[in-house]
Amino acid sequence: MQITRLFALLLMVLEWTRPGLSSPLRPICDLRVLDHFIKEAWDAEAAMRACKDACSIATNFTVPLTRVDFDVWEAMNIEERAQEVQSGLHVLNEAISSLQASNQTDVLQSHVDASISNIASIRQVLRSLSIPEYVPPTSGGEDKEMQIVSSISELFQVHINFLRGKVRLLTRSAPICHQGVS
Repeated sequence: MQITRLFALLLMVLEWTRPGLSSPLRPICDLRVLDHFIKEAWDAEAAMRACKDACSIATNFTVPLTRVDFDVWEAMNIEERAQEVQSGLHVLNEAISSLQASNQTDVLQSHVDASISNIASIRQVLRSLSIPEYVPPTSGGEDKEMQIVSSISELFQVHINFLRGKVRLLTRSAPICHQGVS
């Protein structure tokens, strides 16, 4: 698991640093890259379900909503979609990162570290697709696109669903992936 993630990250970095490219990163339009991250999120969630009591923590996590109203989604422009996905990734990263200080099992720590690394890699994929990066809201208002979960297993389930839903929709519709396609 670690080797494949490192290999994927190495390929992205090598592609980014290759001399002679007009842009720093070639677009990564192949959804199998995202499928890799979804599979790892599945593995983490399954491990948390199997771990039960040893991996429990008495706290709530704020996470993004994963349901998609397709009429609303289709009416959004790419910047609005990007902001929703990037802010969701930011919130997921914050929730998962909060587990690092919880002195949990090696299994949990391994999946937490992998998930944080995967979110960084997903952001890199989005950057390669010219998707705007996360911009924190300027107002102090509560984001209506959030929910609260109370277990680590639920947290990782939201992670899976967010990747399978909004992140997949955004990457699949990235304009750079449709250039030159008639």
